[in-house]
Amino acid sequence: MSDVDRRVTYGLLAAWAVHDAEEVIMVPRWVRARVPELRERFPQVPAPVWRRLESIGGGEFAIAVSGMGLLVAAAAADGHRTGGRSAAYQSVLLAFGLHGVGHLVQSAAVRGYTPGAATSPLIVIPFSLWARGRLRRAGVLRPARPYDAVAGVAFTAAALGATHGLARWLTRRRRSDLSVQGG
Repeated sequence: MSDVDRRVTYGLLAAWAVHDAEEVIMVPRWVRARVPELRERFPQVPAPVWRRLESIGGGEFAIAVSGMGLLVAAAAADGHRTGGRSAAYQSVLLAFGLHGVGHLVQSAAVRGYTPGAATSPLIVIPFSLWARGRLRRAGVLRPARPYDAVAGVAFTAAALGATHGLARWLTRRRRSDLSVQGG
């Protein structure tokens, strides 16, 4: 193994949990408050995108976040198992840091707070840089090539689509079951 300890590997899961707690708490409130204004400011965004955003309930969003948490937990565990060498762990770590930068870009684009923007500069980006530095010092960090960033973003987009699709299916199914039961 290497000098990479569990703070580097399981720290990814901890940093992700704090960051996504901010999102779970803030997304429903933020959507209600900001989407009407953003629709007017960004008319080029197709109406179905706004409708889909407005239709995501807090429970559905929390389920989607939980699904993503399972993927991050698996990557962190694999990172720990391999002493930080895991390609999956390193890819998720890179994507997590880029995700934090994306939150800051979103906030700049809307000229205000977006959910996740508070923890991105305080936790997401610093943790990602620190962990990559520890992996580098341990001699296990794979070089990050542009391809790796693109692959990480593509995987993240696919994982987001899958977890949100599953969450939507589960919440619709639950609503359907409750209406059939009369409750």
